[in-house]
Amino acid sequence: MAMSMASSPFLLSKFSPSSSHPTCLLPSCTNYKRELPLTVAAVASIPFQQPINVDYLEQEFSGHGVIFKGIGDDCVAKMSLDNGSKAILMLPSGLIASYKASMWHGGSVELLQSSVSQEEEANTGAAIQGGVSVALDCLSLSLSDTNSTCSEQVSWSPSNWALHDITGNPQESIQVELISTDSHDMVQVKYIVTLEDDVLISQIMVSNNSKTSSLQLSGCILSHLTVSSPEATYAVGLERSDFFGRLPILSSSAIIPPGYGLKSESQFSQLWNQMTSNGLLSGWGPTNQKNANQTENEEEEMEEGEEDDNYKNLTEQMCRIYTSAPRDFTIIDRGRRNSVVVGRDGFEELYMFSPGSSHEFYGKYAYICVGQSAVLKPIILGPNESWTGGQRLHNPNL
Repeated sequence: MAMSMASSPFLLSKFSPSSSHPTCLLPSCTNYKRELPLTVAAVASIPFQQPINVDYLEQEFSGHGVIFKGIGDDCVAKMSLDNGSKAILMLPSGLIASYKASMWHGGSVELLQSSVSQEEEANTGAAIQGGVSVALDCLSLSLSDTNSTCSEQVSWSPSNWALHDITGNPQESIQVELISTDSHDMVQVKYIVTLEDDVLISQIMVSNNSKTSSLQLSGCILSHLTVSSPEATYAVGLERSDFFGRLPILSSSAIIPPGYGLKSESQFSQLWNQMTSNGLLSGWGPTNQKNANQTENEEEEMEEGEEDDNYKNLTEQMCRIYTSAPRDFTIIDRGRRNSVVVGRDGFEELYMFSPGSSHEFYGKYAYICVGQSAVLKPIILGPNESWTGGQRLHNPNL
């Protein structure tokens, strides 16, 4: 699995200092003042260095209910509200590794599934998988004056985030704003994580700074919701929603059982490479839509249909993109006796992946993955246009 994921353009690259983008998480940023605007040019002029200066972060952003702790060369930001709700945000990856929601009985329950990737455990830079992450690809397009067709210019995925600002307080809500900009200063992405008493909100704001090129956005906000077992888990409210079946979305943070849905890892790798080369899995990297449509008609793995169950048991292996799902639906786990209302803003598609109930109860693969996505139909931004999309994980159990 690791080899097939590494060879795929759908896998977001992991952190490397040589490819990183500017950040204010630096000892050299001690003169930075939050009341001054942080411009794209200023961000792009500062080379990324490690380790992150945790003492500086504590001093600069104290008083908002967030504490920082260094882990190797990285850092975690722990957000805590007085009602007991907590979230852990990884820096600079931007992955939300934990969301403990306060419950009616006075305690709290972990709603996210996270794990350390096995191939990285022996290294200092262990990779956290699962949680909530942004898997987004930005493809710059220019319009040809001669034939009115689009040609590729720049392809970039935000994967290293700079801490821009923290606002709020532990009595009401806490908001952490991250920012990432491509090396050409053509695209700026803001990632805003908001923790409230009964909801965790992930919002992305994409700005196309080019005056001449359009921008194609593909990807999703990917969330791994921990459950006792998919066998005891139900999706409520998706009846009559159209869907397309597909292979799981691969990203550096996705948790996927080895050889999911296939007889062997080599079969998975061969099928994935075949679908990628034909442009079938649009959403990350350049595609050929004509070849994609042709291959989709021939590919047995791709099913199309309409959801006929309003109380859908997720016990079977399933991977779908719903194209007409409601803006809010509910995941109920009867084993843990709790539920999560998943909300969508801006995105038009809902991605849902269940590894099935053949795995260990309460184990690594006891989760349901949901994503607010733009995969089948990417979002196009014209020159100097912007777009906002987000996800809400609402806790109705208070």
